[in-house]
Amino acid sequence: MIYKRFSRKWPFPLPPGPPADPIIGHLRKVPPAHAEVTYLEWAKKYGEVIYLNLLGRHIIVLNSKEAAYDLLDKRSALYSDRPDMIVWGLLGWGTTLTFLPYGDHFRRHRKLVHSHLMSGACKQYQPMQLENAHLLVGGLLESSSKYEHPLTRFSTSIIMRVTYGHQILSDDDEYLALANTIQESASEVGVPGGTPVDLFPILQYLPSWFPGAHYAHMARKWRPETEKVHTVPFNSVLHQMAEGTAKPSFLSSMLEKFNGRALSQQERQDLRDVTAIMYGAGAETTTSVLGIFFMAMLVYPECQRLAQEEIDRVVGNERLPTFEDRASLPYIECVVREILRWNPIFPLGPVHRSVQDDVYKGMFIPKGSLVFPNVLAMSLDEDHVDPTTFNPSRFMPKSDGGGGESPFTLAFGFGRRICPGRHLAYASLWIAVATIFSTLHISRKKDKDGHDVELQLEFGSNITNHPKPLPCDILPRSETAMQLVKDAIRNIQAS
Repeated sequence: MIYKRFSRKWPFPLPPGPPADPIIGHLRKVPPAHAEVTYLEWAKKYGEVIYLNLLGRHIIVLNSKEAAYDLLDKRSALYSDRPDMIVWGLLGWGTTLTFLPYGDHFRRHRKLVHSHLMSGACKQYQPMQLENAHLLVGGLLESSSKYEHPLTRFSTSIIMRVTYGHQILSDDDEYLALANTIQESASEVGVPGGTPVDLFPILQYLPSWFPGAHYAHMARKWRPETEKVHTVPFNSVLHQMAEGTAKPSFLSSMLEKFNGRALSQQERQDLRDVTAIMYGAGAETTTSVLGIFFMAMLVYPECQRLAQEEIDRVVGNERLPTFEDRASLPYIECVVREILRWNPIFPLGPVHRSVQDDVYKGMFIPKGSLVFPNVLAMSLDEDHVDPTTFNPSRFMPKSDGGGGESPFTLAFGFGRRICPGRHLAYASLWIAVATIFSTLHISRKKDKDGHDVELQLEFGSNITNHPKPLPCDILPRSETAMQLVKDAIRNIQAS
């Protein structure tokens, strides 16, 4: 049966790809981790669209912006579905927006989220994001070198305020601990839809020692923690609503629409799943992107100098930046754009599934194909000059001495599957980066001889491109900057 599927004659030729083995196809040639790097190399030989076959399962890899836009955006009606992601279903995320197949259930969830996270609606969160940016730099000053925890706290606090109305006030907050378990579990269960268990579902029923079956075992191990992510903050807000103490949030506003009546089982499930994925995805992705920002500043200190010069010229040293300064800080805007391009948060974008046979540029794409957008390849496209270099000026207008390149807009997904929280996430990134440039200086650590400590740029195996922390020194730019931060935090604590 597998052989028949693999050798079947198609009405048009399949996309090109590397030579396949009999029966098993490309099974031995696709690496278990960081497959996007291998796909990038294959793209140089086989082109923008690559075909792979894994034991009869059709895999399509899109390596160019044009192909991704043509299929995932223009033909989104055909490519918005998801395959069954068994491992992440076992982990407890299968009924959430990111993993749902395209249909009424998906549209119902997306409509709920869109009402609060569209571009205009996100402006209401700016005062809260500003406060958390001030708390972030305060935490970075206290840590002086270890930035991972303050970044996690910043990202988690914002999404908790938006979703549940909860402000994280201490490092031992239970919701901060839950955010850490999301990161840990994601690093152990593999890429959604890309594990051996997803390719061979029978593995989920076999012992953990059987090759490939451990992914299902790890998912079951972490599932109780995922259940806490879904239920603990949700139930807390339900209790607060009953007591009349709930603070404004996405969930409280949704519950108010029911005018005090009891939720149906489906309504409860929908709200619980929607808020859980907002919490889980929002905390992890923003933390990862800010980690990439720190990496870039340590490798390319000249970019930090240029950004600090701009903010000193526009904002000065007597106040901290606000969202009202954004239009006057074009270089810092370009820094955020370049963070998202230089090391994409999802180097191999979440998998899509085609719902019918299709033909693209004379190449046949069978119904049921798993379609992966290789965002890494797109970020290194030839329309970006010297693409491996972190260079925010590439996005500055040519009239201002920049490269005039178009913004990289693919970091948040494609078509009907584009991240609904992208406007909130981008605003959080911008105010964090601007506030850090205004108040702090990031530099490489020195060894005992005064030389820069060598940097090892490494990424974990999370669902996102999560960079491993680097040794660095984080110091206030001036006594004035430190005092501004202290005053801002004092005002937050007094309010």
